[in-house]
Amino acid sequence: MKAEECTLYHGGLKGAETVFGELAEKYGAGEVIFTFEGHRLNRDRNAVSLSEEELQRGDISMEIASRMMNRTYYETEKIRRVLQAIFHMVNKGHQVFVVGTILDDNSVKGGTGWAVELAKLFNRPLHVYDQNRQGWFGWKNDNWQAEEQPIISFDTYVGSGTRYLSDEGREAIEKLYADSFDA
Repeated sequence: MKAEECTLYHGGLKGAETVFGELAEKYGAGEVIFTFEGHRLNRDRNAVSLSEEELQRGDISMEIASRMMNRTYYETEKIRRVLQAIFHMVNKGHQVFVVGTILDDNSVKGGTGWAVELAKLFNRPLHVYDQNRQGWFGWKNDNWQAEEQPIISFDTYVGSGTRYLSDEGREAIEKLYADSFDA
């Protein structure tokens, strides 16, 4: 697959999402950043500001989100809007790549975990680089399984993850791009 035929979807935040975006630009892939009014971005190339109507399409009960993530989300407008924007990323991207930490309950730490839960729900090919274990894991048969280096194999994909990107996490994203596309 050629990078020019692909589009990355992400949220433009510092850390993993910024690195996914920088590498998409370097390799010539398209890039779309979903945001909303009042949301501060670290990277804003090709930002699409979602309207209130578009945000509502990604709405979910905070109670359901809390149950799916095994944590408590209170009714705050900012958290709700972030979860709504993540819906649009995962809805548009066929394959999902995340850098973060897989927790004992099989969720992924932080807001990034919502992208992971939606990828599971939408039955998307899902790959998580766990910074603690320093390896890639795929979601298969309702469980995380260690996997070899994944590659971008669909023309639309999501790149998300922690704001606290380690050197190993950065290297994992760099290798993902290098193995997926010719430089």
